[in-house]
Amino acid sequence: MPETFPLQMLPIGQRGRVDQLVGRPEEIHRLQEMGLQVGKAIELLQSGQTCIVKLDGTRLAFRDHEGCRVFVRLGESA
Repeated sequence: MPETFPLQMLPIGQRGRVDQLVGRPEEIHRLQEMGLQVGKAIELLQSGQTCIVKLDGTRLAFRDHEGCRVFVRLGESA
């Protein structure tokens, strides 16, 4: 698996760290407002059309195209 990869490629139940947010500035801003910040720990709970993640104890859902703009690294440390 590559060092940095799309969120939906994170194995279910695996924790990783947000490494990069890619998209138009307004899309990135929206993701950041939801708590997705570079370096934050994230866990994939469900993959597919609707991607569900756990971030800071909160569950967030992303439509397919949103999750693909979030890139992560495996493990607890960035």
